[in-house]
Formats: sequence, structure tokens, C-alpha cells
Amino acid sequence: MELAGVIGYALASAGFLALALLLAVGWEGRVRGLPLVLAAALTSLWCGLLAWFAWAQHVSSALLFGGETLTTAAWLGVLSSLSGTAGFPRRLGRLAHLAWMALLATGLFALTSGAPWAGKLVMTGGLGLALIGLVLLEQLYRNSNLSGRWALRYLYFGVGGLFTYDLFMYSQGLLLDGISANVWQARGYVLTLTVPFIAIAARRNPDWSLRVFVSREVAFYATSVAAVGVYLLLTAFGGYLVHALGGSWGTIAQIVFFAAAAALLGVLVASTALRRRLRVFLVKHFYRHKYDYREEWLRFIGTLSGAAGESPQLAAVRAVAQIIGSPRAALLIAGDAPGRWSLEAAWPGGEVLPAAAGPLAGDAGLHDFLERRQWVIDLPEWRRDAELYDLLALPPWVAQEGAWRLVVPVLLGPKLIGMLLLAEPPEGFQLTFEDRDLLKTAARHVATHLAQHASEERLAEQRQFAAFSKLASFMMHDLKNATAQLELVVANAERHRGNPQFIDDAISTVSGAVQRISQLISQLQRGSEALSRERLELGATLAAAIARSRAREPRPVLAAEEPGLAVEADRERLTGVVEHLIRNAQDAARAGGQVRVSAGRRDGHAVIEIRDDGPGMSAEFVRERLFRPFDSTKGSKGMGIGAYQAREYVRSIGGWLEVESQPGKGTLMRIVLPLAAAVAAEGAA
Repeated sequence: MELAGVIGYALASAGFLALALLLAVGWEGRVRGLPLVLAAALTSLWCGLLAWFAWAQHVSSALLFGGETLTTAAWLGVLSSLSGTAGFPRRLGRLAHLAWMALLATGLFALTSGAPWAGKLVMTGGLGLALIGLVLLEQLYRNSNLSGRWALRYLYFGVGGLFTYDLFMYSQGLLLDGISANVWQARGYVLTLTVPFIAIAARRNPDWSLRVFVSREVAFYATSVAAVGVYLLLTAFGGYLVHALGGSWGTIAQIVFFAAAAALLGVLVASTALRRRLRVFLVKHFYRHKYDYREEWLRFIGTLSGAAGESPQLAAVRAVAQIIGSPRAALLIAGDAPGRWSLEAAWPGGEVLPAAAGPLAGDAGLHDFLERRQWVIDLPEWRRDAELYDLLALPPWVAQEGAWRLVVPVLLGPKLIGMLLLAEPPEGFQLTFEDRDLLKTAARHVATHLAQHASEERLAEQRQFAAFSKLASFMMHDLKNATAQLELVVANAERHRGNPQFIDDAISTVSGAVQRISQLISQLQRGSEALSRERLELGATLAAAIARSRAREPRPVLAAEEPGLAVEADRERLTGVVEHLIRNAQDAARAGGQVRVSAGRRDGHAVIEIRDDGPGMSAEFVRERLFRPFDSTKGSKGMGIGAYQAREYVRSIGGWLEVESQPGKGTLMRIVLPLAAAVAAEGAA
């Protein structure tokens, strides 16, 4: 009994039997799949017989030759059946069938009749069939396109390995006048190694309808066991080398080496990250995708295009939510200040976040994590093991139990511009790497889509401002004419004064008008040039703005002021911004109401607050209309650019404008500006 041969051919028989059963279970009756099932089954049966022959050490020459020829013919049939898909001539397949049938008939006759040339014929025939098989493989590869080569790559390795080893074995037999026992016994192990390649090839070719399926858990543990086995073999080999080369210290070094190897193996086996990576590798390379990406992408683009009357932001939220079937979703945009978020859109609507009308508070940690790691945050996983997310602290409105399931970063290049919050999908949803990859890719597309929409809006605004500038040029021309007329009246007044007191008052009034018109012309001529910045005492600026607004009801009241606050800005522009917000508050305040102004310090910034008790504004109005230029609620009395100009100027000097408002509860406008350097240093001290 040759034990090595028994084990080798038994392993090959078991391997091809498992392959044949998997193929038979997944076979849907396609003609191209049948030859592969039959070839695997026949190879399993023949390897089992060879294992028995090795055990019994007795076999009939005719039976051995017939089995070898029929098994080789089965694999030639597999290659021949693929000839139509590759486009090479079918006559090659027919010639291959004629060759093995002629060889089988001639060989069996020679062996049964005892012809002296029978042995040479068997060797030559086996060599010839192996060459025919390799030629068919070469033609299959040559005539396939790139996608076909990718699909059949592992078939080339598997079946090519069978024929290549036969070519080696039979050519050696002809040269040495007999096949070496070691070469014959090693053949079983080589056949076993070809099984995985053929299985992968069957899985990559859906036309065969051979849905090879192995449980992901089974694949994971089988791969883990195989990896551990390879590791132990390498360890044994390394220990042998250490012992052989260590001299008198060889035994001690070998013990230390094995102890270190065992410790390393324990660390690797216990590593959660390593197990996670192994699972992802197996699923990516050996299993079908969870999604039909063509269908998903067409649906995503169709939704992103938006329905009639639907904003691009809402369409983007809905498009991402439908990928995993999430019932609720929200898009938040990163604010001007670190750790500040503003609700941009929510689907399907309603109040999805607390205090959504104003900026949502948080620290900079979430923003930094999403921009740096670019991960999708699975909130249940974050609650179980926060170390996976670098012990990230989430704001309460994100981390609230049962509110949200996923946080998806919205990245424009490397920069984070926002995030998507997705609620828990229907029961049975299991988050995988495919979900994460698809959501991140869709979110990047959303970022590009929103950036393009914002660019289009800015272009439209610039066109409106260009028209406004042209209008201002006409105004300057007319004002210059009016100024010239007024100057002429002033110049001729001395010659026509009848009532000296009346004429003096008239001249004074006209001169004042001339002065103000000249200032307006100067401001319009200055246009978008950079304004000067100087150190301003905030108290004086507020007093000037309040004084300008006292002629209207309700009169503004300075409710609180922290002394010593100073900022760097243009005096006239900042005073105008505060005055404009006060006037808006006066317009909004109810009859007999109040407009209260206050100033204080917060986190190294000066804060100006203007509060009214008017009807307030909805969150939708604040998001979509309040700061949109040329959109006014005052009809022909307003141009709709005051709030926009106020916000843009505050931003230009490093600050930001916050709005807190609810219907029926009034409005709070908050200007946040950097303190002047000296004042900020005093506050820090």
C-alpha cells in the first residue's frame, strides 16, 4: 500500500465530489453547465478508484487506460462546449472528440491483445490528449474578449493545471520508459489544488447557471483554519531552522521561538479588526453583490433629478434614503462656526430635529471625525463599541436612542460640507460593507450635485447684481443732474432772496440735501471695493444705530451692554447693519411691542442681539427665503437685499449671523463678531 497515493487521490475524489454536488444543486438545466457537472462527477469517481487501486496495489491496465482516457475526454468536452462563446472554430472540438475516441479504441485493443507496443501507445496517447487540451485552452483564451478572459481566468488555471501535469507525467514516462511512482502519487494532490479554481470559474460565469454557494460562515472558518494551518507549517519550518542553526543554544532558541509564535498566533486569532478584514475580503471576492448596481444607480439618478416643485436638497435626501429603505432622513450642512450644523432638508417632512429653526449645537469632534476618517457611523455599533470610532462623542440630537441609525458624511473632495442622518430601515436590515460603500459614493455624488446647484444660484445672483449695478449707474447719472440743479439754486439764491429768513432756511435745507446726495453718489461709486476697517467701540456703534431708529415705533431699547467691547470693522457699514436689523424688528413688532438690543461676550467673540416680540418666522422661511436676495415680503416697498447684505458683510469681517425664531414667539437676530485683538487678549487673561 502506498499511503501517500491513497491520501492524495482520496482528497481529490472528495474535492471533486463536493464540487459536483454544489454544481448539481445550482444547475438550472443550461446546456453549457451540464459538461462541467459530468466532468467533476466523473473525475471524483475516477480519483476514488485510483485511491482504491493504490490501497490494493493491483489494477487492470485496460481499466486504468480506459478511466484515464474517459476522464480526460470529459474535460475536453467542457472546453469544446465553450467554443461557441469564445468564437473559435467548433471543428477543433470535434477533432478533439475524434482523437480521444480513436485513442480509446486503439489502446483497448492493444492492451487486450497483448501487443508489445501497447505501453508506448498509452504514454503517447495521454501526452497527445494533454496537448489537445492545452491547445483548446489557448484558443479559448485567444478568442475571448477582456470580460470573457476575466470570467474564465480561473478555469484556465484549474483545467490548465490538470492538462499541464498530465503533459509532464506522460512526457516523463516516455523519456524514462515508465511513470515514476512519486509523480503518480503526487498527482492526487495536484488534482485537489485545481478544485477551488474550477469552482471560482463556475461562479464567475452566470451563463452556465451554476450557482455555487458556500455559507459565508463556513467560508470564513474554513479560510481561518487554512490560514492557521499555513501559519503552523511556517512556524514548524522556522523552528527547525532555528534548532539546526542554533548550535548549543538550538533547543533553547527553538522553545523561545515557538512560545513567541504561539503568542503571536493568539493575538492574531483574537484580533477583531483582522477578523473583520478577512470577512470583507471573502465577501468582496467570493460572493455575489448585495445590490444590482445598475438598477440602484438608475433609480438614484432618477430620484436625484427631482419631482416637479421639489428642491434639489430634498430630492438628494430622498434619493439616499431609498437606497436602504430608510423611512426618515435629514441633510445637515456644516455651519460657519466649528461644530455648528444647520438643517438643510428633511424627508418626508415634519419636525425631525429639535430647534431645527436655528443652528444645531455640537462640538467640532463629529465634524473632524467625519472629514478625517470618512466613515459611515453605525449608531448601534457606536453604542456597543465606541473605541471603533475613536471614542467619538456625538451631540444628543444625533445619539438619541431610536432616532437615527446611520450618519453618512457628505464630502466634496476631501472637505466635509455636511452629513446625512438616516433612520432605522425596515426589520431585517443588516449593514454590510456594500451598504457603507454605496452610501458614501451616493453622498459624494450628492455633494457634487449640491455644489453645482449652489454655483448656479450664485451665478444667477451675480447676474441680478450686475443688473442692479447698471441700475445704480443710471441712478448716479440722475442724482448728479439733480445735484447740479440744487447747486444752481444755491448759487442764485442770493440774487433772489425776498424774505431773508425764509431764504436762509431754504438755502440751509438745500445744502443739506446736496451733501447727502453727494455722499450717496460717493458710496455708489465705491461699489464693491474693500472697505476700511478700524477699531470700534461697540457701545458707540449701538448708540448711533439706536439713535437713527428712534423716530419709528416701537423705539428700540438698549437692554444690556458689557462695557469695553471693541471690534474691527467699517464704522458706517457696521452701524448700517445694526440699524437695518433694528428697523426690521420694528416692522415685525406688534403694536405696543418692544425691540430690545443687547451686547455681550461669548467664547472670545462680541455678541449683539436684537429681539422683537413679533409673529416670528417658520424654519422653512428662515432656511429658504430670509437671506435670498431680491426676495422681499414688503412688496414694492422693499428690494429684498438688506438681510443678505447684512449677513455677507458680517461674514466678510470674520463673523456670522444667527437667527432664532418660531411662529408666534418673536425673533432673535444675533450678530457674532471677533473681538479686537487687545480686547480678546484681556478676556483670555
